[in-house]
Amino acid sequence: MIVVGYSGGSYGRACLEQGIVEASARETSLLLISTVSTGRGQRMVDADEMADVQARLSRSDVKFEIRQPIGADPSEELLRAMDDDEAEMLVIGMRRRTQVGKLFMGSTSQYLLVECRKPVLVVKPDRSAAASVDAAAEE
Repeated sequence: MIVVGYSGGSYGRACLEQGIVEASARETSLLLISTVSTGRGQRMVDADEMADVQARLSRSDVKFEIRQPIGADPSEELLRAMDDDEAEMLVIGMRRRTQVGKLFMGSTSQYLLVECRKPVLVVKPDRSAAASVDAAAEE
């Protein structure tokens, strides 16, 4: 099983697409986790975006499950999923942050890289595509 941490936006889409590639190549399933949190700095993925995610996964040849735990800590949910014997790889995105941003808000990605006992694949969207897609989403 490939576990994908989905936070929405261009980074989430990059993780989703790479997760599908990895699951297809390994002939395994995909577990997408998108936590719904009220924490500072947390982006809540709206219902329309999650419907798009489900539609994209349905079009793939990959068996999948979507989990949206409410009020959960994203990193702990992902690590818990990775403790499953079937979990092979974690796919996450990593946004660039300033040193001050890391100090005050922490870095979920950094924490996962250090704490996860299985392989972690960090993906980033194409810069030009990410900028245009995220700008359109904000309008």
